[in-house]
Amino acid sequence: MPEVMRHLAARLRRFVGNRRSATRHEVRLACRVSLKERKGSANGATPRRAALLEGHTRDVSETGLGLSMPAIRIGEHYLTGEGSVLLIELDLPEGAQVRMQAVAVRYERVEEDETRFGYLIGVQITQMSEEHRALLLAYLKGRKA
Repeated sequence: MPEVMRHLAARLRRFVGNRRSATRHEVRLACRVSLKERKGSANGATPRRAALLEGHTRDVSETGLGLSMPAIRIGEHYLTGEGSVLLIELDLPEGAQVRMQAVAVRYERVEEDETRFGYLIGVQITQMSEEHRALLLAYLKGRKA
């Protein structure tokens, strides 16, 4: 049932209009996503290298991203779960990388082809260094020209 509601909401958004304040640029950039470890989850153990999920962007703005991902979870943890903070690394053209923290605000299952499916995850950027924000903004400004 929740999948049906998300699908209907996405279709309604197309007909009623998009009320996002930041301009979204349709662009495909490679990205890697991991989950920020929650405090107390390591139980005193040595921190492990975080598992990554590789995907790409469908659109990018100053405040959020549309991510195309092959799965909705890493291990047993959902990317869209309540309290989940995503660590995202984007590969900009010419070798620059931008890192940020974000939270998922919506997702929907999408068909990639007749035999495969993935997920479109809408995320809101919650934290980014000034240096990385400047790189992202310069990239987006260059796309407007």
